[in-house]
Amino acid sequence: MSDLTGIPFVLMRGGTSRGPYFNQQHLPQDRERLKQVLLDVIGSGHPLNIDGIGGGDAVTTKVAILSQSNDTWADIDYFFAQVSVETRLVDFAPTCGNILSGVAAAAVEMGLYTPTGDTTDINIRAVNTGARVTATIQTPNGHPAYHGDARIDGVPGTAAPVLLKFMDVIGSRTGALLPTGNLRDTIDGIEVTCLDVAMPMVIARATDFGLSGCESCAELDNNRDFYTRMESIRQSAGRLMGMGDVSESVTPKFGVLAPARHGGSITARYCMPWKTHPSMAVTGSQCLAVCSLMPGTIADGLLTRGPACAADDPPETTVIEHASGQIEVLVDYHFDQHGFQLQSAGLLRTARKLAAGHVYVPTEF
Repeated sequence: MSDLTGIPFVLMRGGTSRGPYFNQQHLPQDRERLKQVLLDVIGSGHPLNIDGIGGGDAVTTKVAILSQSNDTWADIDYFFAQVSVETRLVDFAPTCGNILSGVAAAAVEMGLYTPTGDTTDINIRAVNTGARVTATIQTPNGHPAYHGDARIDGVPGTAAPVLLKFMDVIGSRTGALLPTGNLRDTIDGIEVTCLDVAMPMVIARATDFGLSGCESCAELDNNRDFYTRMESIRQSAGRLMGMGDVSESVTPKFGVLAPARHGGSITARYCMPWKTHPSMAVTGSQCLAVCSLMPGTIADGLLTRGPACAADDPPETTVIEHASGQIEVLVDYHFDQHGFQLQSAGLLRTARKLAAGHVYVPTEF
C-alpha cells in the first residue's frame, strides 16, 4: 500500500499564471492541514520546487480550490491560495484574477458546472475577497474550447477568449476604496496612493524612486535598494490601511506608474510584492486603472487619454503597458456626491488545460 495520498487535480494556465485547480471536496477542510497539503503539492521551500509541481516562480505557485456555490448569485465558489516558492508560507488573503481566468473551464472539466450552449456564462464568487465575476467561455459540444484567436501579452500564441466582468471589487480586503482615507499619503518621503480595488495596493510614481517605470523585470529584481525601500513603505502602508503586520503577507501589493511610451494609457510595474510580475496581475490591473482614472491620486498628470476616452464618457478602456506588453481594462464608473463610483471592470483573458490526474503528497488527511 502506498504511503502517499493522491489528490485529483487539473493543471491549468489561467491568464499569465499557472497552477493546480482542485475540487474542495478532495482537500482537508482544516486550514492548517490544508496549508501543509498545498506546500507539499507545490514543493515549497526550494527555489525550483523540485519536490512538487510548482514552477519556481510566484506566478506558477498558485492554487485554485473550487466548489459549487451556496450563494444565491454565484454558480461556483473560487478560493485562492498563494504558495511561496522558497519560504514555506501560504497566503489565503488575496485573490488572483489570472488564475480566475481558468476557473470556469476547470469547473466544467471537474463536472461542477454543465454548459448549456456554445457560449457559457458562469457566475463566480471569489471567496477570499467577496468579489463577483462573470466569466464567459466558449463551450462547443458541451466542452471548454481552448483553441482560438485571442492573444494576451505574456503568453505565446493564441487561444479561445475568456471574458471576465468584475463586480463588487471596491474594498476587497479593507472594506474601503481609500483605506487610509486619503487620496495621497507620504511614507518615508515617498508620496503614495493606497487603494483597494480587487487587490489592496500601494502605488507610487516610478520617478520618485529614480526609476523610469520601463525597467525590465530583471533590472527591477536586481535593484535591491528599490526593493528594500519599497518593502519598508509597503509594511508601513499596510498598517495605515488597517491590515496590521503584512511582513509575511503578499498584500498589499506594490506598483509604480509612469507615462505610457508605446501608445497605451499608462506604464506600470507590479510587485508581487518581493519580485516583479513578469506581465500584469488581473486584480492589480484593475486597481492601477482606477488609480489612473481617479482625480487627485499620484497618477495625476501621467495618464494619456485617447480620442474615444473623454473623462466624462465612461466606460473607459485603460491600456496599461507592462513588462511583457499591454493589458486593457474596461472601467465602468461614474461620479456622484460621494465621489468616484466603480460599477465594474472587464478584461479579456485566455486559459488552457495542461494536465489532469492525481498529484501525490506525503500528508495524510
